[in-house]
Amino acid sequence: MRRITTFLLAAGFTGILATGCNSDEKTYSDAEYILFADTMSTNMVFQDEAYFNIPIASTVACDYDRTIGVEVIDKGSTAIEGYHYRLRSNTITIKAGERTANVEVAGSYDHIQDTDSLGFILKLVMPDQLNWSNLYTDYDKTKVVLYKGCPYDPETFTGWCVVTSLLLYDYPSALDTSYQRLILTEKHPTEPNTIILRDFLYDGYDVTMRLNTDDPAEPLVEMDEDQVLSDEQTVFGQINADDKILGTVSPYYDSYYNTCQRYATIWLYVYLKDMGNMVGAVGNYYNILEWVSLEEAIRLKEEENMSGARIPQRPE
Repeated sequence: MRRITTFLLAAGFTGILATGCNSDEKTYSDAEYILFADTMSTNMVFQDEAYFNIPIASTVACDYDRTIGVEVIDKGSTAIEGYHYRLRSNTITIKAGERTANVEVAGSYDHIQDTDSLGFILKLVMPDQLNWSNLYTDYDKTKVVLYKGCPYDPETFTGWCVVTSLLLYDYPSALDTSYQRLILTEKHPTEPNTIILRDFLYDGYDVTMRLNTDDPAEPLVEMDEDQVLSDEQTVFGQINADDKILGTVSPYYDSYYNTCQRYATIWLYVYLKDMGNMVGAVGNYYNILEWVSLEEAIRLKEEENMSGARIPQRPE
């Protein structure tokens, strides 16, 4: 059943809005529109079920409060209102003298599965003259996406891991031409929230990644600079600098980890140096790390889909 959670403006107030924020003649630059700040909002849902904000904005500030309605559009939605999420209110008010306000939404942690990616569409309900839309974008609508945010545990990112790398696709090792690897990972013995990736992309070269826990909604992966990924001879077949291929996280793209689904995505910036001086960039390469059970690792190895050493029992 279609459930529309909408509160329309009172007729008298609508009339006031229709005339704009004042009686002076307006130009295009100060025309009044109300819209969502973005056409998509991605949010993690945690156990505390706290509200998160979906911002809206007005192109002008007015000397009175403006209240508009919020409607949930069923078409295209995969999240159920009242089960997966709830709105704090079906109206929002932009206070006098201000240009912004928030639709407040709380997700239901217990009703969202670890692998879910649920979405629903919100629409602002307001007079037509306040709606700024064109042939390509409806700014009065936004898609809200919900993911489950599981409690952080560094043990999640230890054990056997399948690495899929575009760097390996472009630059396979002379010893192995696969763009996937099965590697072993473990916690760093002294550095907190740091994971050692044994033989990360090329045999004999370990790197480390750091899991930033400052903001649970922004689970970023960080890496120290100048980590040695391989020697040049093995990968390029020749030496161009100091025979070291170096890497760190890309400055252009964010890298993330997901505790619920046990994976990380790393945008790797790859470059060469000679005597400490930059020689040139190889490029930015996308990598996916997916942690698997020992049983799955053995199965993959038996199928010979992955490279790397034989699989012993995971160390305690």
